[in-house]
Amino acid sequence: MHTMTAPTAPTAPTAAEPTRSRDTQGDFLLQPPDPAARVPCRIDPVDLRRLDLLALLTAAGIAPSAGDRAAIEQLSELPGSVHAALHRWLKQAYGFCR
Repeated sequence: MHTMTAPTAPTAPTAAEPTRSRDTQGDFLLQPPDPAARVPCRIDPVDLRRLDLLALLTAAGIAPSAGDRAAIEQLSELPGSVHAALHRWLKQAYGFCR
């Protein structure tokens, strides 16, 4: 003889078990990160300007060649006001916004 049990209601997620939503393919999507739980990280302003300049050139459709690395490094060491001018010039020349 087989006995049937009543289905149980889902329980609320705990801190150890984050809430997850299910997409249409059956995969679980992760929750967005909690900004308060981020590890503090200080990136050198020169590195930020270098990465920003590379992103700016890429967005403008300008692929820096291998020989441009030294110029990009030198431009990255210049103050933020120089990078603001580069952004403004590329925006005017190529019509894109960052």
